[in-house]
Amino acid sequence: MSSDRPPLHVAISEKLKAAITAGRFPPGTQLPSEHQLIETYGVSRITVRRAIANLVQQGLVVAHRGKGVFVKPQGKIIRSLANPLVFFDEDMADQGLQTRIRNLSLERVIPSPDVCAKLALPPDTPLVYCQRKLILVDERPVALDITYIPPSLGDSHAAQFQRDLIYPTLEAHGISVEQIEVLLECVYAAHEVSQPLEVPLGAPLLVNRYVAYTTDHQPLICGETLSRGDRLIYATILAKGRPAAPDKPRRRETVTKTTFRPADILL
Repeated sequence: MSSDRPPLHVAISEKLKAAITAGRFPPGTQLPSEHQLIETYGVSRITVRRAIANLVQQGLVVAHRGKGVFVKPQGKIIRSLANPLVFFDEDMADQGLQTRIRNLSLERVIPSPDVCAKLALPPDTPLVYCQRKLILVDERPVALDITYIPPSLGDSHAAQFQRDLIYPTLEAHGISVEQIEVLLECVYAAHEVSQPLEVPLGAPLLVNRYVAYTTDHQPLICGETLSRGDRLIYATILAKGRPAAPDKPRRRETVTKTTFRPADILL
């Protein structure tokens, strides 16, 4: 007859998780050693290591070779998706957090047919700019962004794109971000993503695939932002009917019928 009991390594990791959640092991605290856990639970070394691996996979602890296993900070950043649009750096600043980017690469590449279509470029467009950058909040990586930029924008602003977030940069140069179309889905971290984001290979990530437009529905950029689910929370408000007009006008508040402006998640 089959048992409903979970495997031993799962039962142990759940007990340790409950202790972490209850505050018995605050952030930065070292968990009991392998030997102590073996004695406490009367299990093998392999079982203990699998239990610890479960906690690492859940983002609760980090293992340092030769030093031990330590509880990670569990605070998450809340990113509002509600109108009116506020860019990511402004949203973080309102919460007392500092945002910066780490440019990983900015190069000219041959665009795929999909990129050409999204940017409304001729199919025979030889090159576009592709930027890969890490987005950090209070010096912790929260997302990796891959952006495709038309030559006209890349030629003019490539240097600043390597220092600053793209949307505020465009706005500072008089290029208004009017509308963003977005698709959100979950993916697993590939090797080239897991390393800069400091997550295990195959860890679940939230990916935002976007196309940003300026006036007259002219595409500006397209790309995807892969976010760590253990460090970023998205919040929004759903309401019937059309949104009420704000009491005071704010910049970047132009609303079009098809605009999903809250999808300006990270740029």
